[in-house]
Amino acid sequence: MTTSTTTTISVLGSGRVGSTLARGLAAAGHPVTIGVRDPDSVRPDWADTGVEVADVATAIRTAAVVVNATPGDTTLERMTALRAGLAGRILLDVSNATTRTADGLPGGLAYLDGSLGERLQAALPETRVVKSLNTMLFSVMTAPAALATPPTAFVSGDDAAAKATVGGLLRSLGWKDGWVVDLGPIATASGPESMALMVPSLLGAIGFAPFALSVAR
Repeated sequence: MTTSTTTTISVLGSGRVGSTLARGLAAAGHPVTIGVRDPDSVRPDWADTGVEVADVATAIRTAAVVVNATPGDTTLERMTALRAGLAGRILLDVSNATTRTADGLPGGLAYLDGSLGERLQAALPETRVVKSLNTMLFSVMTAPAALATPPTAFVSGDDAAAKATVGGLLRSLGWKDGWVVDLGPIATASGPESMALMVPSLLGAIGFAPFALSVAR
């Protein structure tokens, strides 16, 4: 799928979430750079994907939208360290800040009096933070139509123009307008973030299968 409106994007985080988003956004026609600590060590992995590889600072410098796909329990520290580079950009945060159990699954919310999204916006006042795509398995982010039931992508953010830009990215990934729900300001991010606590039980019930939160209407 390609889109006539392209956005220059950098993705921070090269795990399953970041890799899936980088490949999906590139396939949709967006110029994408993945930012990593050691570009040379992973560059062969990205050959023929349409995704550029760069160090984190360079990746941010070339982007209009920065996607945070780093582990949520370290995101605030990582993004705060990048404050100067993120100034003036849209930060699409797809992470969930949770404590971890021994097997690496979410054990509890890292922030009980708010959300990671709110903390990011407070720590990065020159950056427009938008929260989305954090209520689903990573594979659904770029293939929402693969589910039998239409999934829902929630969007939270204080800046309407930034949310509109993110909405365009979602459409380019196959998200239909009726599947995207704008919850309002970034203060609303705490609700979707808390859904992460269901993940261990959900995986135990259905196995490691694509899933997403969906609003039936």
